[in-house]
Amino acid sequence: TSAYSSPAKSLGDPGITPLSPSHIAKDSDADDAVEQLFLVVVAIDFGTTSSGYAYSFTKEPECIHVMRRWEGGDPGVSNQKTPTTILLTPERKFHSFGYAARDFYHDLDPTESKHWLYFEKFKMKLHTTSNLTMETDLTAANGKKVKALEIFAYALQFFKEQALKELSDQGGSDFENTEVRWVITVPAIWKQPAKQFMRQAAYKAGMASPENPEQLIIALEPEAASIYCRKLRLHQMIDLSSRAPVNGYSPSDTIGTGFTQAKEHVRRNRQSRTFLVENVIGEIWSELEEGSDRYIVVDSGGGTVDITVHQIRLPEGHLKELYKATGGPYGSLGVDYEFEKLLCKIFGEDFIEQFKIKRPAAWVDLMIAFESRKRAAAPDRTNPLNITLPFSFIDYYKKFRGHSVEHALRKSNVDFVKWSSQGMLRMSPDAMNALFKPTIDQIVQHLGDVFDKPEVTNVKFLFLVGGFAESPLLQQAVQSAFGSRCRVIIPQDVGLTILKGAVLFGLDPAVIKVRRSPLTYGVGVLNRFVEGKHPPEKLLVKDGTRWCTDVFDKFISADQSVALGETVTRSYTPAKPSQLVIVINIYSSEQDNVGFITEPGVKKCGTLRLDLTGTDASVPNRREIKTLMQFGDTEIKAIAIDVATSKSVKVGIDFLNY
Repeated sequence: TSAYSSPAKSLGDPGITPLSPSHIAKDSDADDAVEQLFLVVVAIDFGTTSSGYAYSFTKEPECIHVMRRWEGGDPGVSNQKTPTTILLTPERKFHSFGYAARDFYHDLDPTESKHWLYFEKFKMKLHTTSNLTMETDLTAANGKKVKALEIFAYALQFFKEQALKELSDQGGSDFENTEVRWVITVPAIWKQPAKQFMRQAAYKAGMASPENPEQLIIALEPEAASIYCRKLRLHQMIDLSSRAPVNGYSPSDTIGTGFTQAKEHVRRNRQSRTFLVENVIGEIWSELEEGSDRYIVVDSGGGTVDITVHQIRLPEGHLKELYKATGGPYGSLGVDYEFEKLLCKIFGEDFIEQFKIKRPAAWVDLMIAFESRKRAAAPDRTNPLNITLPFSFIDYYKKFRGHSVEHALRKSNVDFVKWSSQGMLRMSPDAMNALFKPTIDQIVQHLGDVFDKPEVTNVKFLFLVGGFAESPLLQQAVQSAFGSRCRVIIPQDVGLTILKGAVLFGLDPAVIKVRRSPLTYGVGVLNRFVEGKHPPEKLLVKDGTRWCTDVFDKFISADQSVALGETVTRSYTPAKPSQLVIVINIYSSEQDNVGFITEPGVKKCGTLRLDLTGTDASVPNRREIKTLMQFGDTEIKAIAIDVATSKSVKVGIDFLNY
């Protein structure tokens, strides 16, 4: 053999070769798994900044219950979710989650708090880590590192226990985990490893197991939002585009008021925590023409913005994804980051860095104060926004610099931020709006790119959902940029849209019918070597036969439509008839056209090992190995079957361990 190494040769593995003709069977009833009956569906919206859960009993699917009101809560921030923060003891054991974690950490003495491990906004790490594995670390506020998988599992376990406790209290008897179908939402733009990581964390938290994977569904956030939006009735949403100037008022005056009314309405119903979802498709959908009209869901949260384009297939109202999910890290965290940059400009980056390390709890405090003012920003606001500086900020600054905070503000050339005698930073509305601008510009720019795609025509509606969608600044920017092309619509309790949609998805997972495959998948095979067509360095001679190694035999290409549960079948035969252990390696790539598994960007993501030793020797001389890939949910399963003996082996595609 030649000196270069080829995956096929180095394995000493004679490999497989396609049986011609290669046929694709669309076999929908391949998987007659017994549908398990769950008493309740619990969905967890594990957000970057805040998280929550909601549930519905399968007996009364029209009622969605949002979790109990949490202890704690912030001034100026009313929501039914809890901050995504987690605290571990100095011994690295789970201590608390949410407001409880934040408040406990905050009340610790600084000499003690530096030993405790506090994490916030850690979900973004799964999006930003390019080579995510089970070993990836997260860094706590005190700089110590912990495995990300542990933190995610602790958080999910916390939600699991809270939900089971609430269900047990409500039903008067203990609720078992086996009676629950869990749904966890993830951003659609996450890459496959991150989606798989969430599933692994859930297994570690004991929600489901590799033996019983159906108990857990990983749902995509904008899909969940889309499912809920389909059910919206006219009184449950705010249509920004219908606000033409009335009696001399401009639409921007009404953006705020519609929301206030909606909030009042939600507040009145807050006690019930139960939302009724009618088993119909909302009125606005009657205006959509089947097959041609599209709608866009823009899910803007704390960390990411996810954009998906769907169309509805009537009469059942199934959804079809038309253009693969896009988006990016343009969530409301971007605004916090701009605020931090502003503080660095005024007080010096060296000070801010030190302050975060030395007084982590006070830094958290400052960001909470900013959060509530951030929510008060609006396009037509004229009076300044005051942000209280924690005492230890003022105190530590004086020690650090030898002069006062007030002096720093006077000295800095930041016009719009003043010092008020009550110990506050006074920001003019312009200064606050400037903090939003980079993030909002990116969202509008990205949406513009999506609208320009050829697949994206006839968009009737744009639904703005997710926590950041509550921002009147974002609403106005999206309305003024796209209001002429489609109707911009906001569900009323916009922060809970995904949660409710995820519950509906868990009750009826078949509602999403067609997705776009994010990657190209195939297996490595040997083909007969053809002079002039195949590169000479791929030639392998075995038992007098000339093979071309490392060929990528494609199952499905990136961006191809796949119906949920669709199975693609290929047939192979061992290159060497006497071979008894057959190894099939599965590869993926973000590229459409892949010729060989050695090309850059091709990653191995699964191995099927079919051991046929001990089976009857009188098999036909060309053994047929059927290989199926089933594209479902966010998981993909591969199965190899020896047709003669019906021996089979099954594997889930794995992006974390190769």
